[in-house]
Amino acid sequence: MADFDEDQKKLVLKIVFYGPALSGKTTNLMQLHSQLTPERMGELMVLETKDDRTLFFDMLPIGMRSQSGLDLRLKLYTVPGQVQHDSTRKAVLSRADGVIFVADSQRAQQHNNAVSFDNLDQNLQKVGIDIESLPIALQFNKRDLPDIVEEATLRERWKSTPWTPPVMASALQGYGIIETFQVLLERLFVTIDAEHGLNCRFGIDKAEFVARLSNAGGEVHHA
Repeated sequence: MADFDEDQKKLVLKIVFYGPALSGKTTNLMQLHSQLTPERMGELMVLETKDDRTLFFDMLPIGMRSQSGLDLRLKLYTVPGQVQHDSTRKAVLSRADGVIFVADSQRAQQHNNAVSFDNLDQNLQKVGIDIESLPIALQFNKRDLPDIVEEATLRERWKSTPWTPPVMASALQGYGIIETFQVLLERLFVTIDAEHGLNCRFGIDKAEFVARLSNAGGEVHHA
């Protein structure tokens, strides 16, 4: 699914934050924008509505350039959580290279999490992507709230899936955000390396891929 331009040595990857309405997808993206300092980072675009923060999508571009000259860019998108915007969710998922599923830790939201994950599966099928082979990181957000499902329960519930273990996070407080992103990057590297030879062709290994795209310290150079 990655967009690769052989002549310009440019590889563009698409990551989508998915999940139920108000689970914290846009807040994740805003925290990444404030915490990450990759080699290059563009402006964060956020569109807000009264029902949910995202009407169409939010987008954050980041990137790096390898010593061999590969221009590697990631575009991070969120999608709206409301049912009436399902066509938009499907459109944004098209040609996705990886997904971060942001679930809500509150007990009262567990059904919504399940419905949204099932919707993710269905929409991936509709755009021709196999959920079993797609790099996915699972985050349980809002760990700072009182009435939440215990971490042990969540780990047990997801332990037999390809997306274990889930990352515990609080997007408002800023923890677990970069960790979730790093989990996705590790899984994404395996897929992209197999398809485009990041290591053998461009000298980029998994550690460098994750570290340079999720660096949390230093100067930001805007794309």
